[in-house]
Amino acid sequence: MSSSGFHHHFKAFIDMSPLQFQKQLRLQEARRLMFGENLDATCAGFRGGDPSHFSRDNKRLFGHPPIKNIEHLRRAASSSVEA
Repeated sequence: MSSSGFHHHFKAFIDMSPLQFQKQLRLQEARRLMFGENLDATCAGFRGGDPSHFSRDNKRLFGHPPIKNIEHLRRAASSSVEA
């Protein structure tokens, strides 16, 4: 299969390009590290791939900057534990 054929089939199946998919996986892993291992945004950005665009891409994907996103997740997790 050609490279362009792969990209076409991938996008048709996943509804995003391979690069967008890879970026999303990296952002989700960085989010997991921040939430589960208490890493700060800078460390998570370095471990998740491209730290120079980390905050912007995180806000684009999750709707909030990294710190606000993790605070929201922690509040949601603590309220679900209390219930």
